[in-house]
Amino acid sequence: MKLKYKEDFEEAKKYWRAFWEGEIIDRPLLISNIPKNKDNPVSSPPYLSGIDGNFKRAIEDYERYAESTVFFAESIPNFTISFGPDTISYFIKGAESKVRIGSGTAWIEPFIDDWRKINRIEIDKENIWYKGFMNFYRYAGERGEGKFLLQMPDAHTHLDLLRAIRGSEELCIDLVEIPDEIERRLREIKDFFREIYMEIFDSTNMKEWGTTSWIPLYCEGKYEVLQCDFTYMIGQEMFRRFALPYIEEEANFLDHCIFHVDGPGVIRHLDDLLSIKKIDAIQWVPGEGNKPHIYWIDLFKRIKEAGKKVIIYPQSVDEVKVFHKELGPENVVYQLDLRSLEEGKRLVEWLIQNT
Repeated sequence: MKLKYKEDFEEAKKYWRAFWEGEIIDRPLLISNIPKNKDNPVSSPPYLSGIDGNFKRAIEDYERYAESTVFFAESIPNFTISFGPDTISYFIKGAESKVRIGSGTAWIEPFIDDWRKINRIEIDKENIWYKGFMNFYRYAGERGEGKFLLQMPDAHTHLDLLRAIRGSEELCIDLVEIPDEIERRLREIKDFFREIYMEIFDSTNMKEWGTTSWIPLYCEGKYEVLQCDFTYMIGQEMFRRFALPYIEEEANFLDHCIFHVDGPGVIRHLDDLLSIKKIDAIQWVPGEGNKPHIYWIDLFKRIKEAGKKVIIYPQSVDEVKVFHKELGPENVVYQLDLRSLEEGKRLVEWLIQNT
C-alpha cells in the first residue's frame, strides 16, 4: 500500500510498529518535513483552513504543500482539520450561536450560567458546526484517499469541554461548591470522545490507512492525543476525582495514545498520568517563556524510567546527539526542522552508528 506523497510508507510503518511495541530496528524515530526548494518553500494551509466551508481550496493548498515537501524518515503526510481547540464544545446543544471566529483562531463563548437550567448535555447532530466538521472529514477522506492521512481532531473533552461551555473561573468554583453536580455532568459527556472518534474513523477509511493526530505519531490502529489543559488550575485531589478516570477511559478505548502535558503547572499530575497503563507516551511542552527541551533531560529520563515513550523537539542536529547520548534510542521520537535532505541522511547515519 502506497501514499502518493510518501513513497516509503510501508518502511515508515515498520518503524512505527516497532516503536509501539517497544522495539528498535536500528535507531530512534525521526519526523521532519523538508522543503524540496529551500529558497522558495511552500507553506502548509493556515490554521482553520476550511472552517468557512471552502473544503476544496483547503485540500488543494495542502496538496501544493505536499508536492513540494519531502516527508522524511517516519514523517507521514497528514492534513489538519480544525475549527479551533474547543471544536467538540461547538457540537453541544445550545452552543451553535456562541462560536466566534477572528484573528486566526476560533473559540466559544461560555453559555451555561446555571447547571439547573440544563437537563442534560447532548451533542446536536443537526448543529451547523457538527455537520460542517463531519462533512469536511468525509470530503477530505475521499480527496486524500491514497495520497495523505487525516489528523484526528484536537479533542478537548471531559473537564476541558465543561470549561469551554461554563467558563474557567466558574468551573473552578463549581468544583468546590457543587462537586457532585460536576461529576454527574462528566458522566453525561464521557462517551462523546468515543462517539466522535468512531464517526471520523469509520467515515474516512482509517481502518485501512491508520491514524495520526496533531502530534504526528502514526498508528495502524486507533491513535489520538489525549489532553486536559484545565488540569493546570486544579490540585492533585481534584485531578484524581474529576480528570484521571476520564483520561484513563479514553486511553483504554484507543490502541495507542500520547498525553499532552502543557507547562510546569501540570507536572504535579505527572506521576498519576504515568500510572495509567494504556498511556504509551508523554509530550512535554515547557510553555511560553520557559526553557526548551534540552534543559528538561531529567524530566524525560523520569518519563522513560516509568516505561513511557517521549517525543522531543530538538532545536538542532547537535541537540539530537546530546539527547541520544543521554536518553538512549529506546522509546524516543525526535521531531525537528532539518535544513536539507542531505543533513537528514547524515543524521540518520549517525543515529544508526551510535545505536
